[in-house]
Amino acid sequence: MKIGNSPEGSAGPAKVEQRPAARKPEVSGTNDIVRQTSTPAASTQVALSSTAKLAASSGGDDGSFDAAKVERISKAISEGKFTVNANAIADKLVANAQELVSARANKH
Repeated sequence: MKIGNSPEGSAGPAKVEQRPAARKPEVSGTNDIVRQTSTPAASTQVALSSTAKLAASSGGDDGSFDAAKVERISKAISEGKFTVNANAIADKLVANAQELVSARANKH
């Protein structure tokens, strides 16, 4: 007897459990915008720490993004002139690792 065969020897196709089809979102004709037909209920509550609230209320613009610098780097990359200073990257990685280790040691 082979595995999976019933003793009756039926050679019919295996039965597949049928599930109801999921409701598909409606598509607007010209814009191809997908709209959900129902809003899902909230299932999780989120609480922000005081630090997170302070960061969110500060506007998040600390001046750390320099669009001109990004443009210069993008141009250098596209022209094949951008070079990576591996020593500087390694030094900063080691410094960050040391900072994390000392912060963890101070917690204990």
